[in-house]
Amino acid sequence: MSRSTKLLLALLFAAGAAIAQEHPNVGRPATPKEIAAWDIDVRPDFKGLPKGSGTVAKGMTVWEGRCASCHGTFGESNEVFTPIIGGTTADDIKTGHVAALKTNRQPQRTTIMKVATVSTLWDYIHRAMPWNAPKSLSNDEVYSVLAYILNLAEIVPDDFTLSDQNIAEVQKRMPNRNGMSTNHGMWDVKGKPDVKSVACMKNCAPTELHSTLPEVSRNAHGNVAQQNRTFGPVRGVDTSLPSGAPAPAAAAAPAKGPSPVLALAQQNACLACHGIKDKLVGPGFAQVAARYKDDAKAAVALAAKIKAGGSGNWGAMPMPPQAQLKDGEVQQLVGWILAGAN
Repeated sequence: MSRSTKLLLALLFAAGAAIAQEHPNVGRPATPKEIAAWDIDVRPDFKGLPKGSGTVAKGMTVWEGRCASCHGTFGESNEVFTPIIGGTTADDIKTGHVAALKTNRQPQRTTIMKVATVSTLWDYIHRAMPWNAPKSLSNDEVYSVLAYILNLAEIVPDDFTLSDQNIAEVQKRMPNRNGMSTNHGMWDVKGKPDVKSVACMKNCAPTELHSTLPEVSRNAHGNVAQQNRTFGPVRGVDTSLPSGAPAPAAAAAPAKGPSPVLALAQQNACLACHGIKDKLVGPGFAQVAARYKDDAKAAVALAAKIKAGGSGNWGAMPMPPQAQLKDGEVQQLVGWILAGAN
C-alpha cells in the first residue's frame, strides 16, 4: 500500500471516529477493503502496480477487438483521438529525449512522444479504457495492450512479454523518459511552487492566455461539449460556436425518465456519441429509426452493428464494439432505438 493511501486511511479513520462520537449511529468509518478499492493508482516508481503479464501477440488481439476502432490498427488514427504512435526514433530511445519535440518536424505530437513514464500508460489504460467500458480490462489484458503499444513504438520486440517484473527495465527505453521536468514544487514538496510561471511567460501573444483550437479544427468532429462520457467529471467548450463567443445558458439536465433502456444507454455511454434526435459523433437515434423504418431486417442488422462495431454506414467515423453488453441488453436497445428512443 502506498504512503499516500496509508495517510488517507489514517485520516479517514480519525475523521470517522470523531464523527461517530459526535453523531452516534450515523454512518461509519470506511473499511480498509472499501478504501483499497480506491487505491488503484500506479506511481512512476511502480508502487501500486499489480502483478501480471501480457504478450505483444495477445495485446494485438485485444487491441483489434477493443481499441482499434478509435485508435487505428497501428495506433495511427487521427479520426477520433490524437495518434498514439509516431514521431520517435531509435536515437530517441537511446537518449531519452524526443528530438521532434524541439524541431517540430512531426506535424502532430503523439502520446508516445510526450509521455515520460511507462507507468502512466499502464495506469491510464487500466483506469479509463476502453472508452465505452472503462476498467473492464483484466490486469493481464492491460499488460498485453501496453506491450502491443510499446512494440508499435519499437521499444520492445515482437516476442516480448511485459510484466510487473520487467516493466522497470522497459522504462529505461521510453523515448521521452528524460523529457520530464522535476524542478518544481509540484514534484518536490520541499521545493518552491512555480506560481509565477516564469519559465513559460515569454514571447506570449498579446491576447488572453487560454487553450484554443484552430478555427478550422474547432468543430471537426462535432460539438465536444455534447460528447462527455456519463461517468466522472465532465467539461468541454461548445465548439459549435466561434472562438471567443459567449457561452449559451446551460441547458437543463435531461429528465430522468421512466425508461430503463434510456438508463442502459446512459450507463454504457451511448449518449456520448449519439443524440436522441440529432447527430453528435454518430447519428441521432431518431435518424437511425427513420433510415430503418419498415426494414424487416433492421433489428438483426443493428444488433450485429452494436455488438461488432464498424464504420461506413454513417460516414468514416468508427463505432467501437460494445462487447460488454449482453444479448438481451442489445435487443432492448435496438427495440428502443427503432421505436424512436422514447
